Parts: sequence; C-alpha cells; structure tokens
Amino acid sequence: MRFIINSQLLLENLQSISSLLTENKALPILEKCLFKLDNNKLTLVASDSESVAVVDILLEETTGEGAIAVPARQLMDTVKTIADLPLVFDIDLASSAIDFSAGTGQFKLVGEPAETYPEIPQMDSGDVSLKIQSDILTRAISKTIFATGNDQLRPAMCGVFFEMKPDGVTFVATDAHKLVRYRRSDVLPVKERSFVVPKKALMLLKNMLSLRKDPVEVNMDANEKNVFFSFDNVHVSCRLIDGRYPNYEAVIPKDNPNKLTIERAPFLGCIRRACIFSSKAMPQIRLSLSGATEMVVLAEDIDSSSAAKERLACQYEGEPMEIGFNARYFLEMLNNVETNDICLEMSSPSRAGIILPVSENADGEDLLMLVMPVMLN
Repeated sequence: MRFIINSQLLLENLQSISSLLTENKALPILEKCLFKLDNNKLTLVASDSESVAVVDILLEETTGEGAIAVPARQLMDTVKTIADLPLVFDIDLASSAIDFSAGTGQFKLVGEPAETYPEIPQMDSGDVSLKIQSDILTRAISKTIFATGNDQLRPAMCGVFFEMKPDGVTFVATDAHKLVRYRRSDVLPVKERSFVVPKKALMLLKNMLSLRKDPVEVNMDANEKNVFFSFDNVHVSCRLIDGRYPNYEAVIPKDNPNKLTIERAPFLGCIRRACIFSSKAMPQIRLSLSGATEMVVLAEDIDSSSAAKERLACQYEGEPMEIGFNARYFLEMLNNVETNDICLEMSSPSRAGIILPVSENADGEDLLMLVMPVMLN
C-alpha cells in the first residue's frame, strides 16, 4: 500500500496519542502504532491494553489498502527533524517493510503484521448517553482529577466517578483524604449511567481535547466494560474500573455552623509560606479562629525548631476553634478554585471542612471540595 501525508500533520496526530505508546514487556506490539489504510482514510491506533485512541486522517493520494503495526517512537523521532514536507510511504504488507521518503531523504523501518495487534473494543449500539461540549468536559476533568487516589487496594478511587442523571452530570474524585464533587446542571444526559473512568485515560482525553482551537461536541457512552468518547476524527475508549464507588454524599457534612469567608489569593500565599516552616513529612497548618474579622495561620517543624505565624483578614461566623489541615491538600484545592473569595465551612476540629467558591461560578456549575482535618499536636 502507498500513501502521501504531510509531515507535520502526521507528527501532530502521532503525538496526540503517544502517551499510550509505553514499554510493554507482556505485549511488545503495543509499543507500536497501528496504521490502517482504507480508501482515502488513514487510521492511527494506539493502545496500552487499558485504553485505546483512534485518529482518522483523510488523504488525497493513496494506493491500496491494509494495516500494519509501525515502530511509532522511531518514526516520530525521525519526523520531528523533518521540515514541513510531504512524506511518501510505500509499505509491503507481505514482508512488513516500511519505506518512506521526505525530500532527498529515504528511510526504512520494519513493522509487524496487523493481525497480532489486540482487537479494538466496539460499542454494542449506536446510542449515546451524553453529548457534552469539550470545554465543559475538560473543565470537569481538571477540577476533579487531582483528587484521585493511587491505592491499588481501592481501585475505584483511582479514577473519576461519572454519575449521569436526568437533572445533570456529577463528576467525583476522592483519595479518602480529600474529595471533589463537580456538578453541571446545564448538561442533560440522554440516559442514566454511572461508572468510574481511570485517571490515565482522562489525562489522554483532556490533552487531545486541548489541541482543539474551538470547542467541539463530545459524544460519550459506556457498556459494562468500556467507556467511549468520540469527537471530530478522534475516538477514545478505555476499560472501566471495576468496583463500587464510595457513597460520597454520606461523607459530606450537611450541618456546618462555622463559616469562614476569605480572599483566596492572600490565603493561598499564606499557606505556601507556612509550608516552608512546617514538617516536610507532614506539612500541617493550624487555623486559629477566635474573632469575626481575623484568622491566625500557624505552622511549625519541631525537628528544625522553625515556625511561622501570620494573621489574615477574614469574615468568620461561628464558635472559636482551632483546626488543622494537611497544607498540600489545601494548596491543591485552592489552586483549582478560580473565584476571588472562598468559604470554608466547618462543624468541629475532628470533622471534614468544606471549601466552596463564593459566587462567580459558571452558569450551571456547582463545585464542592472536602478536606479531612489532621489531629493537632
């Protein structure tokens, strides 16, 4: 088979799926990218056995059809050094020989037969559970993915929980120390579904969507084993995480009489400074609340005899209290809130604190972040 493709077009599409091309000793063929030529359409496929990314590219000059697994890394490293030129590929499927040229350069690779490449999962039907704009989906991933866990004993926490109901879509992530619940009431599913999508697949999807200059519509659906995303010329599927997701609503305190409202940027800077003086093993901060207009933030490292104390203006309604938090978790959450002010709701020093943005949210958006306290020394 033979085809001609622009070098930059090929490079951009290979790079968009390259995160799946990792070393795999069990299935070495997954280190390669599958090239499929059908009429004037070249399809690139990459897989890591859990996720699959498929990109379709329409070409003008093609001859024949077929498929072959191509050494993608070697090809990408070569194309990176080539200017914006046409690449002419001549592939002998019988011998798996791949010859391509660019300008005066001629190159040769050896691929593998396409028959040895794992089967690509397919949807059972053409139904779509959800249509969502790419900017909304990207935002939902960004707001939640940092809170996912890495505990293989609790695999459900290693991904983001998608919950689709008639009144909107909820995205949830937790590692048992922090939790994020992100809701969109302006996105209405066609079907009710709930499933857990692995973190790696969502990062791939986010990166591919971010390459689009303008928002596109993403179609999403799932069966018992896989979830499927499609937009423009791209199809991404991944294996769902087995296991029941924790009842996240049960851990969110509903009665929080103590409410702290504060400017996000000064609070963020204060916590960053406090981290410098806290224990490196456990960067703990202490919030001392005793007045209606001022809060004291404290941190110390007993081993190095260092300490920090800073006063911040705020609005506080509630009983005097001292509560401790892991500074790293707090920083992660504040970095993912965009409003000028945030509200921290608390009930007691031993119960979770709730971080809420104060106004300025996008229409139809509801963001709630939960962080567990730490025991004060």
